[in-house]
Formats: sequence, structure tokens, C-alpha cells
Amino acid sequence: MDKARKTDFQAEQRIVYPSQGVGKILEIREKTFKDSTILYYTIYLEFSDMTVMVPVDKAIELGIRAIVPKAEAEKALNFISEEYAPIPSDWKLRYQMNLDLLKKGSVIDIASVVRSLYHRSKIKELPILERKLYDSALNLLQDEISFSLNKPKDEIAELIRARLES
Repeated sequence: MDKARKTDFQAEQRIVYPSQGVGKILEIREKTFKDSTILYYTIYLEFSDMTVMVPVDKAIELGIRAIVPKAEAEKALNFISEEYAPIPSDWKLRYQMNLDLLKKGSVIDIASVVRSLYHRSKIKELPILERKLYDSALNLLQDEISFSLNKPKDEIAELIRARLES
């Protein structure tokens, strides 16, 4: 197989793996199973402290993407302080909607989950599953924006908190 095959990402590049968080591509290498050779990204995911191997040709399908540019990160920060439509009061419906948004994984989708669950939690305490979803979305958002803007995660966490409360 041609080693110079086109890949969407490079070794050492930081990427976002939907619902897993920010990761770093450690290497791109071939593995042979039976008669076929497949090119893989080896990705280290900081939040969960685990390393995964993802076939290069499945990465985009899985939603793996580059960290957003600075302007997009700032847009997400602004988005969380904007007005929003009320979300369903049925928590199961709300949970599924938010889970679907997280799986899509764009920075705006993640910001949307954070914003809606934060405001919902001000009305009524979130059920445990939703609380976990909120924590996960908040962590994903903080991670990506922190890398995008090249600022410490705790500074970004404070900024997000301030925007949510504005």
C-alpha cells in the first residue's frame, strides 16, 4: 500500500472526537489483518486518558474533525449567552435531543447543549443522566475552546460560566 496516501489529519495534530473530547494524533500507521492492510490514526484522548485507533477512512464518518479556528470558538462563546428557545420539559425527550447534538459534535452543537442544560438546571435540578451529559458537554466545550484560543482551561471555564450567567 502507498505510504503517502492522503489523510485528513497529520501526526501531532489536535483533533476533536465527538463525545470523547480533544485528542492528539500520535501517529498514522498501517496494520494488516488477514489479507488487507488498513491505515489507522492512533489518537490519545486526554480527558479519558486513553489511546484509540481509528481507521483513516472512517474518521470523517465518525465525526472526527480539526479543532475549530479562533473565530469559530469565539462564536460558540457568544452563542451561549444569546437568547434561546425553551427546551422540552420531558427530560427523556430533552436528553435524546441533546445526546444527538453531542454526537453531531460541532462546537455550536456542544455549546447549545451546555446552554440549554445550564438554564434548565436553574429551573429544576437535572436528572443524573442529564447532569452527566451537561458535565460532559461542558468539558468538551472547555477543552476545544481552550486549545482553539490557546488559553488555560480554567480561564475558559470561568469565561463560559460568566457567559452563561449573563
